[in-house]
Amino acid sequence: MEKQLDIPNFAILDSMNMEDVCDFLEQESQKHSIDCRNWSKDFPYHPVTIFTIAHSTQYIYVDFFVRGNYLRAMNYTNNSPVSDDSCVEFFLQIPGNKEYWNFEFNCIGTINASHREKRENPSRLTDEQISLIKVFPSCGTRPFEEMEGLFAWNLTIAIPFSLIGIDNNNLPEYILGNFYKCGSKTGLPHYLSWSPIESDKPDFHRPESFGKLFLK
Repeated sequence: MEKQLDIPNFAILDSMNMEDVCDFLEQESQKHSIDCRNWSKDFPYHPVTIFTIAHSTQYIYVDFFVRGNYLRAMNYTNNSPVSDDSCVEFFLQIPGNKEYWNFEFNCIGTINASHREKRENPSRLTDEQISLIKVFPSCGTRPFEEMEGLFAWNLTIAIPFSLIGIDNNNLPEYILGNFYKCGSKTGLPHYLSWSPIESDKPDFHRPESFGKLFLK
């Protein structure tokens, strides 16, 4: 069955700083779990990962909450391989568009972002475009080597509709998308998704597995 969720409209979010957005979404927006272990035989570890989502007239807001073992944030430059670190991701596609967008963030808010039709041919976002994305990492922004232990952290993001080609005066009924948690080079590698994926090995670049996200 196709996954679906509603994205509520909170115009007040645009007047808040991102730390307050994090608190607001935790209290006011519905929580969703990233808990599909599509490759559980090879990668059984599953840190608790919850997200909330909302929109305003200008942005899509997502807050990720993670609790799990190990914390890694080695990458600190735009478009570096943040999926190696403690990482959360949001992929989306506008209905009728062949391209999809991938937004990947490690726990200190480093961003790897592009749009593409297939995994193999990405169009990387420029530094200027990436600077339009607002981020609040509860872990701070300084890189660090992996730490062992039990950690809880939030990563709150705001992606402008204009960046992904959506007219904020004419929002679509829904967009397509999926949400992920991964950490390829952490002490316990893992690959989780919100909407289930059918593939032999970990692969988040599967727009056919995207769910429907209704803009309310």
